[in-house]
Amino acid sequence: MNLMRTLTAAAAFSVAMLGAAHAQVVLKSSDTHPDGYPTVEGVKYFGELVKQRTDGRYSVEVYHSAQLGQEKDTIEQVRSGVIELNRVSMAPFNGTVKETIVPALPYIFRSEDHMHKVMDGPIGDQIKAAFEPAGLVALAFYDAGARSFYNSKKPINSVEDLKGMKFRVIQSDIFVDMVAALGANATPMPYGEVYSGIETGVIDGAENNYPSYDTAKHFEVAKHYSLDEHTILPEVFVMNKAAWDKLTPEDQAIFKEAAKESVAKQRELWSAKVEESKAKVVAAGSMITTPEKQGFIDAMAPVYAKHVTDPVLQKMVEDVKATK
Repeated sequence: MNLMRTLTAAAAFSVAMLGAAHAQVVLKSSDTHPDGYPTVEGVKYFGELVKQRTDGRYSVEVYHSAQLGQEKDTIEQVRSGVIELNRVSMAPFNGTVKETIVPALPYIFRSEDHMHKVMDGPIGDQIKAAFEPAGLVALAFYDAGARSFYNSKKPINSVEDLKGMKFRVIQSDIFVDMVAALGANATPMPYGEVYSGIETGVIDGAENNYPSYDTAKHFEVAKHYSLDEHTILPEVFVMNKAAWDKLTPEDQAIFKEAAKESVAKQRELWSAKVEESKAKVVAAGSMITTPEKQGFIDAMAPVYAKHVTDPVLQKMVEDVKATK
């Protein structure tokens, strides 16, 4: 009898241990950037904190380098629940989450510090809340620096220099209209196709930050980088809402705090990466120019007139400008 009890207890213990071994939930996260890029490392850091603070019940597997597809594809994947997490530019959400239009507006932010103050405050909270009706929970905003134009043809020192040129832009109406307002032609295309597009002459150039210009090797085919800094658009780290809703309130608090801490980590990595990338592309022969910005700013009036018609967005724009 005692032997039977011992065997039963041992069997129960084995089943329990087997269950514990399989208790971990692995959350899949996508990023179009390569391994080691600050956004990739920010999400990895988030995953480390979550795993540690949930005693291994949750972990995050980061699929970098567009392994799961380009941003447009992965946005649909995370909304439908195929993947649980996604780091993506905010611009592609402009059509589904109207509040994301505001940080995507050209020259809305005076500096990166200004952007941080806005996104870390009530306006940032307002934008995060707006993701939920789209089936997403916005966990964090990551730095993506200032985006500027680069091309294979010539230096850009004024708006006039852009006339008739063809630039790849993010799949966003604001970016298309911004380029049109500058007298150039916008060509939305996936990030992964930009290098060959410039190399083959399908486009003259693109617009992005120093680290992307570097890590995607666009500097090899587009030597002219012009610091017009038209947008300082943060990126967003989102989670499928259905997956979020399955978390206990305690685990939701862990995820939120881990995301907040990952922002500080990502910003630190971003700052270092910008300096590293700048030095690299200059050493490789890129020609950096700094055009007079006022002409670019003045050209943006029709973009604001078209995209900021909603009273909610108009108030947000006022609030952003008033943030010191």
